[in-house]
Amino acid sequence: MSISRRPTHTVAVGHILIGSSHPVVVQSMTNTDTADAYATALQVKKLADAGSELVRITVNTQAAAASVPEIRQRLDDMGCAVPLIGDFHFNGDRLLKDNPECGKALAKYRINPGNVGKGASGDDKFAYLIQTARDNDKAVRIGVNWGSLDQQVAARLMEENRLSGSLKSPNQVMQEALIVSALESAQKAVELGLPENKIILSCKVSLVQDLISVYQKLASQCRYPLHLGLTEAGMGSKGITASAAALAVLLQQGIGDTIRISLTPEPNGDRCQEVIVAQELLQSMGLRHFAPQVTACPGCGRTSSVLFQELARDIQNHLRRKMADWRGKYQGVEQMKVAVMGCVVNGPGESKLADIGISLPGSGESPVAPVYAGGKRIALLKGDNMASEFMQLVENFVQEKYGK
Repeated sequence: MSISRRPTHTVAVGHILIGSSHPVVVQSMTNTDTADAYATALQVKKLADAGSELVRITVNTQAAAASVPEIRQRLDDMGCAVPLIGDFHFNGDRLLKDNPECGKALAKYRINPGNVGKGASGDDKFAYLIQTARDNDKAVRIGVNWGSLDQQVAARLMEENRLSGSLKSPNQVMQEALIVSALESAQKAVELGLPENKIILSCKVSLVQDLISVYQKLASQCRYPLHLGLTEAGMGSKGITASAAALAVLLQQGIGDTIRISLTPEPNGDRCQEVIVAQELLQSMGLRHFAPQVTACPGCGRTSSVLFQELARDIQNHLRRKMADWRGKYQGVEQMKVAVMGCVVNGPGESKLADIGISLPGSGESPVAPVYAGGKRIALLKGDNMASEFMQLVENFVQEKYGK
């Protein structure tokens, strides 16, 4: 079943088109000190190589702002065209005013209305950020966050709720405040001269059901493209599960145009994990294809050997590494299905259904592994080199099928 996307404006962020019928875009964020242009450029390149189509960087100090043009230049020199997003809080107007080249080097600005400032001063800061984006022909994400909500909007809606005698709970009012803050800020931006097709909205919270509720309401009230993500998903399996639970519901309803999986990385962990999880979520739902997927059985008493587990892991990692090269050479290879099975129960059947698959021997089975491609057996492997030989058969299959 295909998923019908909600109609939105199309927003260009560098060479990436967001919204309308364009594919849902994967976004990530660096955690380097942006003032270190070398380290930041390297991490941006790594995230882009992993498949991130937009990369956000913190712009919080004069040194960070001054480094943005150098980061852009370093990326260009490395042949990395990924658009950069500047994450501004509290002092973004001053940083852009003092570092005009920063605003030109970025493809999009991220502004949180709750962190711009209060009263007339806040209005002036917001206006400067929007007018700078307008003058530089840049897109803006107006990103409202639960933890830094504009308290003036929240207080106003709480008072209106009290005076009306409404039975809305504080949580319902806070959800409404998120949406009102985003929509009112977008309207102010339009009044300041920023075209509607330069605006993306987000209303990010930390809890799954709250996120679903907020975005369903927001999507029904505007045609701006929406950026999805739990604002603090958490670490490891918790962060992955919570993000998938929330985003899958919304994406299935056609809501969402860019996504980020905001995982807390393990100490010294790989920042690219959030990119891989985002890609696998979209691919699992049939919305995008990024890399060949490996089907593998979970293992049971029939599979006392770890060979199939190791091969499933190694082949998946191998396929991801090869995609940087294959993407430009082999059209459609990202949709290839590979099966690595551990015994005779489902092994041959799953292998025949995949584009290419191997059925490794389980406990007590003949120590041979049939390999199937296009539903036909093409090899019978045995011995200590089955894994490497299967890898080579996959390489050959890719060249023969997708090289044409």
